[in-house]
Amino acid sequence: MDLRIFTEPQQGASYDTLLAVAKATEDLGFDAFFRSDHYLKMGDVDGLPGPTDAWITLAGIARETRRIRLGTLMTAATFRLPGVLAIQVAQVDQMSGGRVELGLGAGWYEEEHRAYGIPFPAEKFARLEEQLAIVTGLWRTPVGETFGYEGTHYQLTDSPALPKPAQGRLPVLIGGHGKTRTPRLAAQYADEFNMPFASAEDSERQFERVRAAAEAAGRKGDDLVYSNALVVCVGKDDAEVARRADTIGRKVDELKENGMAGSPAEVVDKIGQYAQAGSSRIYLQILDLDDLDHLELISSQVQAQLG
Repeated sequence: MDLRIFTEPQQGASYDTLLAVAKATEDLGFDAFFRSDHYLKMGDVDGLPGPTDAWITLAGIARETRRIRLGTLMTAATFRLPGVLAIQVAQVDQMSGGRVELGLGAGWYEEEHRAYGIPFPAEKFARLEEQLAIVTGLWRTPVGETFGYEGTHYQLTDSPALPKPAQGRLPVLIGGHGKTRTPRLAAQYADEFNMPFASAEDSERQFERVRAAAEAAGRKGDDLVYSNALVVCVGKDDAEVARRADTIGRKVDELKENGMAGSPAEVVDKIGQYAQAGSSRIYLQILDLDDLDHLELISSQVQAQLG
């Protein structure tokens, strides 16, 4: 089971804070550092000092780390034109030496679009589908050839399809709870399917839908990596769990039901349930980015037990 660290900087984090978490992620042996792609806080937090852009952040971190994978859960297709996004991600991949992964979703948070003047179209899923076709098509086009696309929402003519990622195939992540269109898109474009904030039982059912869609599209179901994203709150004892839960404004019982919470032994057991459901990678959502001792505990007492 791969453990990846997943952050939500829109809730309040500077670049320096994110860099410290990313360096700890690398030093403590985790597989990857991922972040959300949002421009507005959620819930009862001040969000200070304000939002950081996902791909600018990852570009900086790419130059300050050497091993960990870097990516987004999920970049909103509403935020960037697909040709621009393909250039940005390929460039950050070059800057990292080939360690970048792109999580791409339709976008959903209308308030942040209004707050920063970003159009929020009614038909988002069709735009996501066209973006996936364009971004992956640009990267796949051989050097020296051009790429064109004639869609409902986007048109490209004689694109040089440059630059290319450093990786031969930059992994694309698609996720979500949708029962029909989401598995179909994952089967067509994804290297990894991520099930966010769901039970092991619901995850297993969705993984089976994606496997079936992949096979219907002529792929093997196991061609994809299957993963989960879950909030994490671990403590050496009940008091430490309660303190960490209170810091992020959550209740222990709720965290245990809906995430990875409790003692290291409890969390290892919960990870086993997701492994049985078909997950091989878990993105641990860290909500208190100043608590690096939390990462150290997860590394030494949870990750160490996973082998």
